[in-house]
Amino acid sequence: MLGVVVAAGVALILGLGFAIYFAISTAMSGGHGDSGSTGKKSHTSTHATGTAHRNEIAAEPMLTVDEDAAQPAPPAAVAAKTVNIPQGTTQGPAGVPSGFPHSPEGALGQLAAIEQVVLQSMSIRQVDSIHAGWAMSGAPNVAKWPLTQDVQTFLGDAQMGGTLDPTSTVVVTPVGAQIKGSDGPDWVLACVLVKVHATITQDAQMGYGYCERMQWHTGRWMIAPGALPYPAPSTWPGSDISNKAGWRTWAGADEGSDQ
Repeated sequence: MLGVVVAAGVALILGLGFAIYFAISTAMSGGHGDSGSTGKKSHTSTHATGTAHRNEIAAEPMLTVDEDAAQPAPPAAVAAKTVNIPQGTTQGPAGVPSGFPHSPEGALGQLAAIEQVVLQSMSIRQVDSIHAGWAMSGAPNVAKWPLTQDVQTFLGDAQMGGTLDPTSTVVVTPVGAQIKGSDGPDWVLACVLVKVHATITQDAQMGYGYCERMQWHTGRWMIAPGALPYPAPSTWPGSDISNKAGWRTWAGADEGSDQ
């Protein structure tokens, strides 16, 4: 999905799940490339209603965007609203930060922490360990997990074997978030937009959107059972298309937010 940015060398690092993203997105939208949902439709439920409601939230289309939408672009004239994300307070399984609060914002923080550790380590062994420690029974298995496929695609395109070459780096920074829907206080469909900065022989940057079913379980947010959600739009943070896709700007707990 990441496409070619500057040269063939950059194309290697831009293999991070973009082909997977667009293949799934096209299939689910019927191959028409229509705009789908802007991600702003409300599916919030304060009382849990069960599997059917959760599946409806997960399957609801999100905005379909072109590959170029993930690449650097001018900022929108009107800035997106911010969402206030708390910090983790403890260390969880497989080296992933934990201790996020029992709130939708806490679920966003936990999902971002999982994604950061997976993509920055770029290690098959590490992704296996993270999935084992953070996915509930009934969640997609490790081979079908989109983050596993991202790591496989990146390492395969870069011809690195099972782990990131020590001379290369991947830095993942959360920059946007949205709650697609909820089902009571213990279940949310959380979506995080990150900026990925990868370096092999050249630098390349992109925006990458990702969604997961998240469920409060054993005192922490975990990846919930059920089919994979509709793919999130990957957009350059702060751009017009990013705002249209419903992404809010990520803000730390001490930075405040505007609702």
